[in-house]
Amino acid sequence: MASSGKPGSFWQRLVGRVAGTADAPAGEPSTQPVTLQPEAAPDAAPSGLQGYELGAEIGRGAMAVVYKATQRSTGRQVAVKRLALSREFSAEDLADVRSRFMREAHAAGALEHPDILQVVDAGQDGNDAWIALEYVLGRDLSLFTRPGQLLPVREVVQIGARLARALAYAHSQGVIHRDIKPANVMLDRVNGSLKLMDFGIARVGDGSRTRTGLVLGTPSFMSPEQLAGLTVDGRSDLYSLGVLLYQLLSGTLPHHSESMARLMQQIATEPAPDVRSRRPELPEPLALVLALALEKRPELRYGGGEQMARDLEAVLSMDLQSEPCAPDAAVHQDAAFAQTLRLAPGEAGQNPRSPAEPPEPSKAP
Repeated sequence: MASSGKPGSFWQRLVGRVAGTADAPAGEPSTQPVTLQPEAAPDAAPSGLQGYELGAEIGRGAMAVVYKATQRSTGRQVAVKRLALSREFSAEDLADVRSRFMREAHAAGALEHPDILQVVDAGQDGNDAWIALEYVLGRDLSLFTRPGQLLPVREVVQIGARLARALAYAHSQGVIHRDIKPANVMLDRVNGSLKLMDFGIARVGDGSRTRTGLVLGTPSFMSPEQLAGLTVDGRSDLYSLGVLLYQLLSGTLPHHSESMARLMQQIATEPAPDVRSRRPELPEPLALVLALALEKRPELRYGGGEQMARDLEAVLSMDLQSEPCAPDAAVHQDAAFAQTLRLAPGEAGQNPRSPAEPPEPSKAP
């Protein structure tokens, strides 16, 4: 039976348009291979981002917006993070950045640990990318970094041990986080749920320049080797975990400055102040754990998260039978470098401050 040749004819729908057939003489068969392209079943679940019904915005980061969403095929509640790569990266970097994102998302999706947020799915949307994550309740730990809102010391140490073990597991699978900070840890105190979020996402910006300058991650929590642009391993994450615990315990960061250059110099060369200088009632063994985690040279730090977790558990069993006194009101410090920054923050792409973040400090005349 001859085809009608109309665009919507039966044979064109069944077989598809074959490359090169337009050049073949009329009435002669094409020598090009034929690829079947059957029509999708009417009840097939939509794929990619279309497989999710996006709801309300629930978060906003340096280059992403997070929405509560429903997976259409299962009805499962998830969180969908959309990354504006085309806005953040130059055209020549986009292909590499998207490829790196998919590799990191795939690696993170293989992690199965009760204290690591599960990656459900990931993909590309035009020049941008998205990732679907397990939806959990709770607040991120940045809420508990201010004097007057600190968690009990025993609870902080328990959180530290759990996070150290979660990192030990991830590192054993070859996955480095690279952006450990309070905002990337979700805590639900009602049911005891703790989730480390955004595995691998920080890797997306490594080595690429954005339209608003080089992505620096979160400088106040970065290890000396990461801040210097050197190759990092799991010990860099443990340094960042030490900074996180230091802030949760004292309400201050070990290093802070209104100058980026001065902050980088402090992190690279100056020993972190003993946490008891900020909160004298803390037990000495706990201060020693933090000092070891915050060593400048990676070879002097904990070799792995399991070691750090065991030391924190030893502090719990021996030295924290009673709650230490709360610290005095902390000296006001510029929190700008505790946030994710770009070198030129005034340019396009700067994100508004989250309601959970502290108000921006007043600037000196």
